[in-house]
Amino acid sequence: MERERIPQPPVTVAWTGASGLVYGVRLVEVLLEAGRDVALLRSDAVEQTAAAELGRAPRALIEELRSVAVARGAALHEYGKHAFSSPVASGSAPSGGMAVCPCSMSTLARIATGTGDDLLHRAADVQLKERRRLVLVPRETPLAAHHLEHMARLAAAGAVILPAMPGFYHRPTTVAELVDFVVQRVCDQLGVAVRLAKPWGAE
Repeated sequence: MERERIPQPPVTVAWTGASGLVYGVRLVEVLLEAGRDVALLRSDAVEQTAAAELGRAPRALIEELRSVAVARGAALHEYGKHAFSSPVASGSAPSGGMAVCPCSMSTLARIATGTGDDLLHRAADVQLKERRRLVLVPRETPLAAHHLEHMARLAAAGAVILPAMPGFYHRPTTVAELVDFVVQRVCDQLGVAVRLAKPWGAE
């Protein structure tokens, strides 16, 4: 008898109030387009960055992403900041990895010190304790010594520190191409096969 196919576990994506929300929105879009289910978390500060940077409310962005999910046969699950009964709060639930994109310095510090008090922090802590992939995309400049210390501590704990630093060897001509460069690297780390930016050495 043929075994039932086990679907791929969802990828968790968290948006925080750091500048660069466009990276997080594009990441969710690309994952859904690749047919991957996404568990979406966000901090309260996203309301301000969405309005300031994208001229949109988070709710409108999420509804557009739901349309992408439906078109691709994927699912977008959104969880509130205190939804501790959700799957991402426990290591017993399967995970396709997690990306905090963009990652604010306050979120970075909470994860590094294990002092978080909401679902976003808990989900990241689960990834670390279960030795699963956690990708943090900090967007801040310049960096203070304590920022660097937190990054080093998280790297030692197994997290991937992937700053929003696009390369230029692919000769980008638009902001969208710069965004896709970073999103490509995040997907690479999550093990999701996409082709958004030409890799080094490719014809």
